[in-house]
Amino acid sequence: MAITVYLSCLLVLSMAGLAQGIKSSLRSQDPGPQPLELKQAFTLFQIQYNRSYSNPEEYARRLDIFAHNLAQAQQLEEEDLGTAEFGVTPFSDLTEEEFGRLYGHRRMDGEAPKVGREVGSEEWGESVPPTCDWRKLDGVISSVKKQESCSCCWAMAAAGNIEALWGIKYRQSVELSVQELLDCGRCGDGCRGGFVWDAFITVLNNSGLASEKDYPFQGQVKPHRCLAKKRTKVAWIQDFIMLPDNEQKIAWYLATQGPITVTINMKLLKLYKKGVIEATPTSCDPFLVDHSVLLVGFGKSESVADRRAGAAGAQPQSRRSIPFWILKNSWGTKWGEKGYFRLYRGNNTCGITKYPLTARVDQPAKKRPVSCPP
Repeated sequence: MAITVYLSCLLVLSMAGLAQGIKSSLRSQDPGPQPLELKQAFTLFQIQYNRSYSNPEEYARRLDIFAHNLAQAQQLEEEDLGTAEFGVTPFSDLTEEEFGRLYGHRRMDGEAPKVGREVGSEEWGESVPPTCDWRKLDGVISSVKKQESCSCCWAMAAAGNIEALWGIKYRQSVELSVQELLDCGRCGDGCRGGFVWDAFITVLNNSGLASEKDYPFQGQVKPHRCLAKKRTKVAWIQDFIMLPDNEQKIAWYLATQGPITVTINMKLLKLYKKGVIEATPTSCDPFLVDHSVLLVGFGKSESVADRRAGAAGAQPQSRRSIPFWILKNSWGTKWGEKGYFRLYRGNNTCGITKYPLTARVDQPAKKRPVSCPP
């Protein structure tokens, strides 16, 4: 633990100035020999994330990618309007194409299956609490998973959604089999990608899901390997719904019913370390969504310095609080804020309102009090 913390500190201390120098070199289109500081930072990255390369040519290629990513992280931090910090992450030696192929899913430009958004419309006018965090209620949010090189974010988000709803409804802590969704789905494409509704349809077709312990995650799919009929079901759903593309209504549903899944543009997550991401449609296109995660809460940051100070209409040294969403990712606890991240709430950041889906473990009651832990 101490070694890991020490390495992290060294990377943070060296990144800012090094990234600025790399960015200047890259602009010239002729970076020349890589600086010694870069190689030292790359060595620390290799140690921290257990990276090795098969030959000198591959090492040189990954070092060049690392340099580009370091410069990009510095640029992202300068452009972000929130409090997000970007830097060295487990993905700093990957190209954009590699990252998208390994950790996202098929890019969705069209529409989801015809799933109505008319849910409890008579209740939408009820007040929304100022904060909500389902992680604070025992047995609701399971541990952060790591999808490795299997593009199964869609299955992990769906399983997390059902686990949370089961914990809220029945006060039972369950950890469900993602592997069953990969092996037995007729709609999703296993580790090559899928969508949350593919997972829900699989659960309905199989009359539930087995436990993670009984049907453990393998990170790969073997043809004709579905064991659903041989495993005991520990949770099931009645149906699934899509919520309105309105953040206030999403917040109300989240606070009164439980966590939901969303599918976002993951472009800014590759080099994300912590803080609230506040992007523009230019920096994170809300129409091109390619990564599914679990929405577990929302809140508002304490007053912070406004990064927009100096821009048109902004006062120098002005301060503001930032409303945010709390989201659970599937890239392990060494990424982001111990596996979680925060997005600005209120301007459809990275397309968070495009596909807000959730399973239902029972038919909705007419009235339910706000029950999310603040």
